[in-house]
Amino acid sequence: MKILIAPDSFKNALSALAVADSIKKGLLKALPGAEIETIPMADGGEGTVESLIAATGGKLVSVRVHDPLMREVESSFGITGDGSTAVIEMAAASGIQLIRAEERDPWNTSTWGTGELIRAALDKGCRTLLLGIGGSATNDCGMGMAAALGVEFLGPEGDPVGQGGGALGQVSRIDISGLDQRIGDTKILVACDVTNPLTGPKGASHVYGPQKGADESTVKKLDRNLAGFAGIIRDQLGRDVEKVPGAGAAGGLGAGLIAFLDGQLVEGVPAVAERIGLEEKIMGVDLVITGEGGMDFQTQFGKTPYGVAQIAMRNDKPVIAVAGTLGKGVEALYDQGFDAIFSILDAPMSLEEAIKKTPVLLENTGEGIGRLLKIGKLL
Repeated sequence: MKILIAPDSFKNALSALAVADSIKKGLLKALPGAEIETIPMADGGEGTVESLIAATGGKLVSVRVHDPLMREVESSFGITGDGSTAVIEMAAASGIQLIRAEERDPWNTSTWGTGELIRAALDKGCRTLLLGIGGSATNDCGMGMAAALGVEFLGPEGDPVGQGGGALGQVSRIDISGLDQRIGDTKILVACDVTNPLTGPKGASHVYGPQKGADESTVKKLDRNLAGFAGIIRDQLGRDVEKVPGAGAAGGLGAGLIAFLDGQLVEGVPAVAERIGLEEKIMGVDLVITGEGGMDFQTQFGKTPYGVAQIAMRNDKPVIAVAGTLGKGVEALYDQGFDAIFSILDAPMSLEEAIKKTPVLLENTGEGIGRLLKIGKLL
């Protein structure tokens, strides 16, 4: 029997690679003769760099950049095994996890560090960039990112404006003449699985601003700034990004990548799957096992297990999913390519205990699945 294990990470517990290895260890207890391949997966968010490096034999590149409050920090990005594609998680430079809760302030936080990561990837000769843009601390429409790459944002008197979502309201002219020329020869793919527009009730400021530290009054000001900034982009650069689905991702970084770098928004799981040859691997196995920390009806809206199941389904391969918790409406997934779904929990326990025991719970679940498969061969 040939089995492919292609899970996402279990957030705050194990990386995707560690999850796959734990399941494999359990399976081999029950099926010592099975041929098992592990492929860590991701959806463009946290863990994407690690997954693509592991799956392609790539490498991690360390670089000093500026965090959302313009302090120097150590960061990194990945380069795939063939050396052609850089994999960047914007959260590695501009993520909310880089600042303390009391420091959260989208009026001032900047994506400058993300621009520095892009520049570092260009310096390494990469001309395809895959950017995951989840987990931001920012609401600056990618202005900081673009400024780090040479774009000038000027106020009424012709002076450069500052950083952050508040500074957007001061911009009256955008000068792209200084943009790093290498961008013109570079393919920018933006892994984005949200459909929020840039502005309005479902836009970047109203939906995500509060969790980044903005109060109600600031949210309204940020939204107005984004709208005004989008108007300047439309008038001066000829790009209408305000209502594009996904433009509001990462505090408007989606819009900024489209406007300044000609970025293309793509679904995260297919983008990752293509670069690791997931479909070809699925075609050569008898069974696919996937999963992530929690699964419910929302899993079908672009999450990693759903993406894996869709590829398996069109190749007529059965799929088993494992998860830490199974939530509301999870049964809907049985119509979306999943043949069986298991929770790894074996007793009532606290979240802290479950996180601590995740490797063992995954291994035990893997063994249980293996024993069921063994019974199936006898029927």
